[in-house]
Amino acid sequence: MPASDGKYYDTDCANTKTLFRIIQSVPSPKAEPFKQWLAQVGYERIQEIENPELAQNRVKEYYELKGYPKEWIEKRIRGIAIRQELTDEWKNRGVNDERDFGILTNEISKATFGKTVQEYKQFKGLQKKNQNLRDHMTDWELILNMIGEKATTDITIAKDLEGLDECEESAQEGGKIAGNTRKELEQKTGKSLVSEANFLSLQEKKRIGKKG
Repeated sequence: MPASDGKYYDTDCANTKTLFRIIQSVPSPKAEPFKQWLAQVGYERIQEIENPELAQNRVKEYYELKGYPKEWIEKRIRGIAIRQELTDEWKNRGVNDERDFGILTNEISKATFGKTVQEYKQFKGLQKKNQNLRDHMTDWELILNMIGEKATTDITIAKDLEGLDECEESAQEGGKIAGNTRKELEQKTGKSLVSEANFLSLQEKKRIGKKG
């Protein structure tokens, strides 16, 4: 890996899962608080599998702690459920690869907003890979996104589509329904619903709060 002197050196690396395993194996008492935290997270995950409503409540708490408005949070949570329904339907129809999910999602996004997910992230000034576009959508963007994904799900089921190519057609059709809704409302209001607005300020406030 590159170092500060511009040269490359052999470096020990680990992903998140491996780091957790390393911490679990550390015999030092100083690692005990972290081990307890891992055990708690694992326990909560089992609870969520048994009762999915708990997972939704924890997600709500997560967004509340970050400072998101409650009305926005309700839309975001609903959007997560609709997205899950769509991806489950894709999996049932032979689309299982994350790359394929990305292709289909881009088709919906392009037809709805005129931008791919990556183009939309750049438009909103999101530069980090871990910044979720949906976490930076306005109310109307979330609503239109839900319309596009819900329409795609229903069209896929109605036409009994199978495989990536056929599902790609329904993604375009579902996105087009949301896109037409967007264009009609923009015509009535004279305002674009494709917004540069984001919630990066909330993340900055959280970062400053931790420093304080």
